Amino acid sequence: MIKFGFVAALISLALSTTVVAGPAEDVDAVVNRWAATYSANDADAILKMYTPDAILLGTVSPIIADTTEARKAYFSRLPGSGNKSKIGDHRTMVLNDNAVLVTGFYDFTIMQSGKPVDVAARFSMLVVKRGNVWLIAHHHSSAKPKPPQ
Repeated sequence: MIKFGFVAALISLALSTTVVAGPAEDVDAVVNRWAATYSANDADAILKMYTPDAILLGTVSPIIADTTEARKAYFSRLPGSGNKSKIGDHRTMVLNDNAVLVTGFYDFTIMQSGKPVDVAARFSMLVVKRGNVWLIAHHHSSAKPKPPQ
């Protein structure tokens, strides 16, 4: 009887346990969704992932895109481009329940003259919780330097 009671208690505990994602998991999902949205070439959807006051330092931009219009201009060449992005090695640092910093590498495949060109880059994103939604408040991207020879 004790064995049955113990097994029943374990099964009951396992069934009643709810898995709740924390800020790190939530924000990792945002970063992966950003890459998937970029790869879908959906500029409108990617712009909605940023806070209204977000700062974007784009990989190929000479300006600080700190307005909605500037971010829209930066991503305006994305629709129909065929460009892709894939998140690579990265680190996630929870600053508090409403702010998470993610830093790492991503690889782009950029279509140039109809041919794919691979571009290695690095990024940092500060993702903040506004209400119940995680949004990108700061995004820096730059070319990944080549290792010294």
